[in-house]
Amino acid sequence: MADDRTPQSHGGPDDVPPGAGQGWTALSYLIAGMGVWGFIGWLVDRWLETGGVATGIGIVLGMAGGVVLVIRKLGTPT
Repeated sequence: MADDRTPQSHGGPDDVPPGAGQGWTALSYLIAGMGVWGFIGWLVDRWLETGGVATGIGIVLGMAGGVVLVIRKLGTPT
């Protein structure tokens, strides 16, 4: 019975730290939001010929949307 425990990890090079999946999820939401909304802003710039203003607005909105998604998905820190 005492030998039924799983062995402890000793911190090898292939070990993934706990919470790494949440970090990658948060990072991907932020980068994807900036990329998608920045691209939409770029398309609006090309359509309205605004000289990059809509691209900047799209990137900022994408960052804000990414933060909202991270908070919804991963919860608020305690």
